[in-house]
Amino acid sequence: MVKTSSYSINVNRVRKTIDMVIVGTFTPEQVQEFVQEYTTKVKSINAQDYTLNVDSTDMDVLRQDMIPSMESSIRMYQQSGFDKMIIMIKKNAILKLQLNRILKNVGFTNAEIQEK
Repeated sequence: MVKTSSYSINVNRVRKTIDMVIVGTFTPEQVQEFVQEYTTKVKSINAQDYTLNVDSTDMDVLRQDMIPSMESSIRMYQQSGFDKMIIMIKKNAILKLQLNRILKNVGFTNAEIQEK
């Protein structure tokens, strides 16, 4: 069974957060669409004053070929200048280890992983 992929990006100006939900694996076209929407929404705020909340609870352990794409995404989030980033995942020691390694490789020091 193939998982459907989707995302949502919402700016909460009251709580000063950008709340993203990411589900499944994207095609290259979906990645471009996501990056365009992400860029537009981030440009509408002062990212230094905001927390980026990334709900990745439907994300599975990363395949080796997916790690460079995930690093690119994390690097993009970091370069946006957010005050903080929180990645929410299901309790999964391997995925948490993978994400922590990516955050360290990218140098995203103000990011944390929370498990549900």
